[in-house]
Amino acid sequence: MRKLAISNLLLFLTLILLLGHAQANEVQDKDPFQDLNRTTHQFNLKLDKYIARPAAVAYTSLTPDPVEKGISNIFANLDEIGNVANDLLQGKFAQAANDSARFVINTTFGIGGLFEVAEPLGLPKNEGEDFAQTLATWGVPSGPFLMLPLVGPSTLRDAPSKFVDTLTNPISELDEVSDRNSLRVLSLLSARAELLDYDDVISGDNYIFIRDIYIQRREYLENDGVVEDDFGDLDDY
Repeated sequence: MRKLAISNLLLFLTLILLLGHAQANEVQDKDPFQDLNRTTHQFNLKLDKYIARPAAVAYTSLTPDPVEKGISNIFANLDEIGNVANDLLQGKFAQAANDSARFVINTTFGIGGLFEVAEPLGLPKNEGEDFAQTLATWGVPSGPFLMLPLVGPSTLRDAPSKFVDTLTNPISELDEVSDRNSLRVLSLLSARAELLDYDDVISGDNYIFIRDIYIQRREYLENDGVVEDDFGDLDDY
């Protein structure tokens, strides 16, 4: 029943997005909901200021650097499962083979992904694939920009895709709700900690800066690097 429900969900989301593509022209204004988005952005900033950032600072202060790096590696290794699934859906079979080998090697010889073993063996880490990129490959447009509560920057196409991506994450398969939630919180904490060095990079209009970084970075990923990317590792913003 669970597999059938997941299949139906994927089909439903895909059909809805494809229908939207068939009925709408390319969106000229990427941010038609800017007033609402700005309000949501301010809400997210307050959560980050009073909860997420202090927690990330405490996490980096209390966690030894090798342990912090190992935790980051473990979550990155779990992401390889989603990478492989989307590699195959996009017809990137050579990349799927590379990412599959990375997952097997890092999970076994890297002790569950704690250590990065695959890259020194000639299996480079790709920048990641997700279901939104798969939909882009199938011709589904991104639609207008959205700033989601808690989640952050997204688009009309990317928002439901984020949920689909969770279905390929092994954390979702854990029976204990408390275990699932604890690992998800740790994953978010680890990701926020990695961005602490970039907190002072933002200049000018905070909202516009983050929106433009997100849109440009997504275009860069969807086009496999063809679009010029000036922001490097700031994609997590």
